Amino acid sequence: MVAEPDGGMRGRAAALLAAAGAARAAYAGLRRKAPGGTEIWERRNHSGRVVDLHAGPAVTFGTALAVTTAPTLPVRARAAAALAVLAAGACGAYDDVAGRGDHRRGFRAHLGALREGEITSGAVKLFGIGATGLLAGALLKRRAADRILAGVVIAGSAHLANLLDVRPGRAAKAVLAAAAPGLLLGGAAGVLSAAPVGAVAAVLCDDLGERTMLGDTGAHALGAGLGLAVVAGNGRTGLVLHAAAVVAAAIVGDAVGTGTAWRKFPPLRVWDALGRRPEPASVFSRGVTPVRPMGGPGR
Repeated sequence: MVAEPDGGMRGRAAALLAAAGAARAAYAGLRRKAPGGTEIWERRNHSGRVVDLHAGPAVTFGTALAVTTAPTLPVRARAAAALAVLAAGACGAYDDVAGRGDHRRGFRAHLGALREGEITSGAVKLFGIGATGLLAGALLKRRAADRILAGVVIAGSAHLANLLDVRPGRAAKAVLAAAAPGLLLGGAAGVLSAAPVGAVAAVLCDDLGERTMLGDTGAHALGAGLGLAVVAGNGRTGLVLHAAAVVAAAIVGDAVGTGTAWRKFPPLRVWDALGRRPEPASVFSRGVTPVRPMGGPGR
């Protein structure tokens, strides 16, 4: 791993506040004047309520700004973080727009379409985030095996966060829970953990209140930021374990991501309901998970 100075509590706090302030300012600015018109940014969620996509670009901007301006991060870590977060957010934004109305889910569906000669927005996202994850891993690690594992962790974390973004606040709460332990770490891992925590905290209430959603843009960017923190804080053994975990999550992602599956397990059901508005009765009476109108898992 690249030698890292200990950022200390002050460095972590600065990154968290910078991410939160930048994300909140960007979110407020987008709500005041949505570029291209409000119809481009509006979607109907699983319960039929109209929400906007402003949180996605806002948390991407907040996370990227915090990691690129953190004075305690080494140059290579700063470059890796900026690359991974911005690329993941950009690929997610492309899918949010170009993939609207495409209801194919998971790697198999998009790779199957690719074999038939169709390049879907999901395939672009898959290869784009995968490639930039490997590049970011190469900046953070020295050995070839560690670089590959780091790329898997970064890209896999981005994908996992997006799999969870199927209900209000689910992905946001998962990012907070996963990144919080990293705030206790020194060095780059602590600072890189603080950035997604601050960014997602800035929009959490609006996400839970069904006024906005992270979308592919925000979920991928936050997940990539979380993956970067994991890579910075772990050696070979930790990378192997985390890579195995995100690969396993991707394999069972469809079952984990749906609202129906989560309702079968009381602890997950309670966790999922924390801070959220009650589900409309119509959602339960249908007995199926509504289709997400954005190209990814239903939200």
